Amino acid sequence: MKDKNVLVLAYIGDAVYEIYIREFLVQKGNLKVNNLQKEAIKYVSAKGQKEFLDKLINSNFLTEEELEVVYRARNNKNGRHPKNTDIVTYKHSTAFEALIGFLYLDKQIERLKQILKYLIGD
Repeated sequence: MKDKNVLVLAYIGDAVYEIYIREFLVQKGNLKVNNLQKEAIKYVSAKGQKEFLDKLINSNFLTEEELEVVYRARNNKNGRHPKNTDIVTYKHSTAFEALIGFLYLDKQIERLKQILKYLIGD
């Protein structure tokens, strides 16, 4: 799984993370769709994902294997990024999504839940 293209990992990680966040917000009891969308942006934006990744790295929460995936994704040479996000934030966001995708595809669901709970709570 570690040799899988990091952009593929980020692609699936983005979807997995989006579902997790949506479920988390609905379970909080906020059922107005407009409010759900505004709240979700705090979590799923490139800036929010970069902050979560920084927290994981700075707290030494990630394993060596997880850090390897993160660094490989962050250092990926893809020159594209959205116009509304700087390249550094985008690369960190992609690395966060790749981590989520890696854990999901590697069937490390308990570890994935542990990381998300650490970042977001129940």
